[in-house]
Amino acid sequence: MTNVLEVKEIETFIGQFHILEGITFEVPEGSITVLLGRNGAGKTTTLKSILGLTPPNKGRVVFNGEEIQGLASYKIASKGIGYVPEHRAIFTDLSVEENLRIAERQKGDFAKRAEFIFTIFPDLKKFIKLPGGNLSGGQQQMLAIARALVPDNDLLLIDEPSEGLAPVIIEQVMEAVRQLSDHTTILLVEQNFIMASQLADRYTIIESGKSVKYGRMEELIDDQETINRYLGAT
Repeated sequence: MTNVLEVKEIETFIGQFHILEGITFEVPEGSITVLLGRNGAGKTTTLKSILGLTPPNKGRVVFNGEEIQGLASYKIASKGIGYVPEHRAIFTDLSVEENLRIAERQKGDFAKRAEFIFTIFPDLKKFIKLPGGNLSGGQQQMLAIARALVPDNDLLLIDEPSEGLAPVIIEQVMEAVRQLSDHTTILLVEQNFIMASQLADRYTIIESGKSVKYGRMEELIDDQETINRYLGAT
């Protein structure tokens, strides 16, 4: 199976703080791969390092066979990586349509992708003229994901999509991510182990800035010792 993304021994500093101390994992084409770990382990910094928002000081990031570490963030994104940040970061004063249109990488991207986006997120079509700030938390999360779909990306980085959402809304977000995985490869950061275990094909566990274990999700589900040791979940 071809790997869309390969992260090899990256180390990242933020100021004087050594946040990532050796992260290695692969994301196979067509998979949902999840980064797991406790709060503060370095999961979000890993996504930002891939995108060049917090550039790694050491190591390699290979996307579709090309090394991208050291490139400017906009150049990395232009190669086909979409990003759904933690806390959604939508423009609350702009309409749903305006939030989507400003995500265009090339003029006409939204028109080409609108039918696909609204098939996965029909609520957004109903509220297309509504300001983003008027949407519910779940709808804002869907808008944040939809925004990353406007360009035709080969890889989506999605950070904590279930954060702060009610269980019934989490189910809707999960179903949307499942549908997306039929069209693009996904690297997911998710604190909710139940959600992650139901979505992901593969996992990497990060502990104190290091990747400590990886494999197929179906194997982790049966490994209660590892779950307890690194995730504190039952």
